Amino acid sequence: MSKKFIKGDVDLSNLHLKQLPVGLLNDVHVGGYFVCSNNNLTSLVGVPKTVGGNFSCYNNKLTSLEGSTKTVGGYFVCYNNRLTSLEGAPNSVGSHFWCNNNKLTSLEGAPKTVGGGFSCHNNNLTSLAGSPNSVGGDFWCNNNNLTSLVGAPKTVGGDFICRNNAVKFTEAQVRAVCKVKGRVYV
Repeated sequence: MSKKFIKGDVDLSNLHLKQLPVGLLNDVHVGGYFVCSNNNLTSLVGVPKTVGGNFSCYNNKLTSLEGSTKTVGGYFVCYNNRLTSLEGAPNSVGSHFWCNNNKLTSLEGAPKTVGGGFSCHNNNLTSLAGSPNSVGGDFWCNNNNLTSLVGAPKTVGGDFICRNNAVKFTEAQVRAVCKVKGRVYV
């Protein structure tokens, strides 16, 4: 069985799509980036199997990441949607993962490892349960309803930003649950 491979990029942005063409890209490996942003998508069914570069699905009407690409070599951007869950997100992301400006109440389903930064600010989170185990860059969880730091990443390679939550945390509280290599902003 031969694998379908697209060496370059696939850009389906700004096409007013309500759904992706099912069957066209499902078993395809895209070597470059895949973009389906700025549409009216409510589902990611039909996206490529793997993306070597960046994956962008921001500014849609997504409520779930089910059907999403499982491996992304670059960044994964799903901000400005209606996501209530990260179930279906890639297992690992080589660079940044941005899920800010959604309606998330949980981070369950988030990638376990993120090579760059992880941004979940401007959601409805009350805890960090489901966070990646390790984040290579900065971790943004500001502007939520956090009452607990339970579930925070074990390591953050950059800064940890958790301002404007239901509880005003201290730097000591953050560093007690997470090894932060950079600064802590509370």
